Amino acid sequence: MPPTPPPASPPEPASPAAAGWRKVPVLVVGLTLLLVAMLTAFALPAINSGPHKVPIAVAGPGPAADRIADKLAEAKPGAFRIEKVADADAARERIDDRDAYGAVVLGAKPGAKPEVLIATTAGPSVAATLRALALTLDPAAAGVGAPVHDLYPPTSDDPNAVGLSAGALPLVLGGYLAAAAIVLLLRSPAQRAVTALGFALLGGFSLTALLQYGFGITDGNYLLISLAVAFSTAATSVTIMGLHAVLGGRGLGLGAAMMIFLGNPLSGLASGPEWLPSGWGTFGQFLPPGAGGTLLRSTAFFDGAGCGRALIVLGCWLVGGLALFALGARVASKRAAVGAGAPAPQEERATVGARAQ
Repeated sequence: MPPTPPPASPPEPASPAAAGWRKVPVLVVGLTLLLVAMLTAFALPAINSGPHKVPIAVAGPGPAADRIADKLAEAKPGAFRIEKVADADAARERIDDRDAYGAVVLGAKPGAKPEVLIATTAGPSVAATLRALALTLDPAAAGVGAPVHDLYPPTSDDPNAVGLSAGALPLVLGGYLAAAAIVLLLRSPAQRAVTALGFALLGGFSLTALLQYGFGITDGNYLLISLAVAFSTAATSVTIMGLHAVLGGRGLGLGAAMMIFLGNPLSGLASGPEWLPSGWGTFGQFLPPGAGGTLLRSTAFFDGAGCGRALIVLGCWLVGGLALFALGARVASKRAAVGAGAPAPQEERATVGARAQ
C-alpha cells in the first residue's frame, strides 16, 4: 500500500497589516461612491427645481376665469394646477386650508382689475413667482401690474421667510445624531426608550423657543409648534433606533441614507414639495423630514391647517420604529437568556462525566 500522505497544514492566517491593505481599495471606491450619491441627492433636485403643478385658485366669472387660467398655463406650462372657485372668499378659504398657495381674484363687474393673493410663509419661491406673474395680469397698469395681497406674510425678523428652511438640516441631523448617541451609549431598551422620548419633548420645546423667541422666525402657537417638532423628532429618532435594534450598525447607515441623503433634500421645506422635480417632492413627503417639514410649516403659520397627511405619515414611521425596536429588544433578550443558561465548557464536561459514572 502506498504511504499515506501527511495531512495538509492549515493556511497561514493573513497578518493584520495585509488584511488592512486589502480593505484600502474597497474603502476608497466605497467612499467615492458615497460622495457621488450625496452630491446627486442634494444637487439634482436643486438644479431641476421650479414650479410643478402648484395648486392655484382662480376666482371670478366663468369666461374671465377661463382666460386667466389659459394665460397662466401659457406663461408657465405645467407649473400650475388651477382650480376655479366662485369668489374671493372661496379663494381665501383654499389658501387658509393650505389647499392652494395663492389665488387670482377677478372682479365681478366688467372692467374690474384683478388682484393676486399669496401666502409667503407657505412657500417663498411660489410667492415670488406669483408676484412676477401679477405684473402681466393687468396690461392697463404698465410696470405695476395687478395688486398683490400677502395673506400670510413672514415675521419682521425674517422678512424673506428663509429662517424655517435653514433649520431643516439641523432638525434632521439632530434627530439622527441623538438616536446614534442613544444606541451607542445605552444598553437597556427601557433606558433608550425613555431617553428618546425625553429628548424629543425637551428638544421640541427648546428648538421652538429658539425659533420663536430667539430668532423671531415664527409667531404662532408655541405649544402647538413645540409638539409638532417633538413629534417629528420622535419619529426620526425612534425609526433610527428601531433599524439599529434589528440590523445593528447597518441600521444606522440605512437610517442616514433615508433621513439625510434622501429625506433632507426632498423635504421641500425650503420652497414647498411642488417646487421639486415632478414625483420627487411627493416621494419626499412620505419620509420623516418631508412630513415633519410640512407639519412644522402648518403649525408655525397656519394653526395646523393642512397637516393631516403629515401626521399620518409621521405616525406610521413612529409606530414602525417602535415595532422594530421592540422586535430587536426581544431578540436580544432571548439571546442573552440562552447565553446565560448555557453551561460553561468545564461545567459541561463535568456534567457529562458525572452522567457517565
